[in-house]
Amino acid sequence: MMPTLHPELIAALRDDLAEASYTVASVTDLLGPVAAAALSRDQALPAERITRASANPVAVLVRLFALGDPVEQALVASALPRLGSAGAIRLGLARAEGDALVAIVDLRPYTDGELMWWIASDLGELATRAPLPEDHVLGVGGASTTLASWTPRPDVIRALDLGTGCGVQALHLGAHAREIVVTDISQRALAFVRFNAALNGQNWDIRHGSMLDPVAGEQFSLIVSNPPFVITPRGHGLPTFEYRDAGERGDAVVEHLVTHVGQHLEPGGMAQLLGNWEIVDGAPWTHRVGAWAREAGVDVWVIQREVQDPAQYAETWARDGGHLSGTGEFARMYAAWLDDFASREVTGIGFGVITLHRPSTDRAPFVELLDARAPVRLPMGATILAGMRARAWLAEHSDEEVLDATWVVAPDITLAQHFRPGRADPEAIELRQGGGLQRRESLDTGAASYLSVADGDLTPRQALAAIAGLLESDQGELVAAMVPRLRSWIADGILLPEGNSAEVPEGTSADVPEANSADAPEGNSAEAAFRTT
Repeated sequence: MMPTLHPELIAALRDDLAEASYTVASVTDLLGPVAAAALSRDQALPAERITRASANPVAVLVRLFALGDPVEQALVASALPRLGSAGAIRLGLARAEGDALVAIVDLRPYTDGELMWWIASDLGELATRAPLPEDHVLGVGGASTTLASWTPRPDVIRALDLGTGCGVQALHLGAHAREIVVTDISQRALAFVRFNAALNGQNWDIRHGSMLDPVAGEQFSLIVSNPPFVITPRGHGLPTFEYRDAGERGDAVVEHLVTHVGQHLEPGGMAQLLGNWEIVDGAPWTHRVGAWAREAGVDVWVIQREVQDPAQYAETWARDGGHLSGTGEFARMYAAWLDDFASREVTGIGFGVITLHRPSTDRAPFVELLDARAPVRLPMGATILAGMRARAWLAEHSDEEVLDATWVVAPDITLAQHFRPGRADPEAIELRQGGGLQRRESLDTGAASYLSVADGDLTPRQALAAIAGLLESDQGELVAAMVPRLRSWIADGILLPEGNSAEVPEGTSADVPEANSADAPEGNSAEAAFRTT
């Protein structure tokens, strides 16, 4: 069963959900921190105890659409007075079971700051009490919120959500893209996408097909994709879940996207992807991913966020479909993953975010591969946007132009001095970035001195000449040592342009709100109950 499109019934459902205040905030207030946290860990009992005897419309909707419990039709009718039980059945949201109604789909509120939507997807194993079918349509999970929080959000005309699933990324795109194309190979996923678009008042160009086939010959200003990147053994009889597996061997899906997505970017356009990659025979991860990036033909910036060994990876994804550790099926799947990785001498699996950018000028593209596994401040979209634009500016300007522009230290930068007891001079100086990637860097006296005067009055060339005189050091050597550091600081938002002296557009790490925990890829088994980004 899938949700159906009846415009008048969908409008009634939308009005009922709004009147019931079926929002993330209301659900969290109802459940309280303990039950909400338990539900995010797929533990339903605390939420069931709170909602079981309540006629509160939010409690009724949580029982019906999140917990999968049978709910008396009279209670459903009171929570959804315009739609009613009959309307819910006609929309394909629920089925009758005696005097009760049982949900067929998961329907939950989802928010991103001031924006709020309702998202329908297939019921998870929390509600069905069974492993997932292979055509399961995933709701809002850890990977989808990670992608949303890392996606740059410039105002654009045309955007593409590649492998849309239930449409989470397309909903985000609606806030800053005029035209949105969404694609998926799963007809079941597209049925949910059509329903979610209608429920949330969106108008998307919805297309069926594999990977980039539905947009052959087209270009976009922004492409986002949470692709089916999970590395799954082939030929072992393991289930192939459409939401996470593309049927390819190893990391071929991510390789194909990295090497082909750039062809679909307009000049100046960007793409944001998630992906896994294999680390083979202990070689640096940059060897494999770097080869893809050099083939892409556009700027590529990859940030590796996590590395798992083969056993950790197997455990994560064997559990993901609802198979419990300790069962025979879990053990069979676990062994298949280990055998598959061993056959290719895989010693680790990396996860990260991949940003691509088509240069607007006739220049060679750049490749930057960064390992940054420490916690970051979310959302990261503003940092990614500013970082890619700064890197593009650097690729188009010489060292001399960097030295002759004027720069200011970003407001989230502090310097920490470390002293030995009884000493007047610092033993070490450390740069600390409060936002973005939260860089930490040890500084020598020359670098620290430049930062202390980088207020937009002097160019680096002028400031370094004065610093060399004060330190009685060779000016040429100091400048040569500082140029790579200056470029690194500009790229990561530690130095910002003063006025329009350097045309790096707005949006810096200083725009990012308070710190969140480090993001990590999560499957359905770790899916939070009601997510915010």
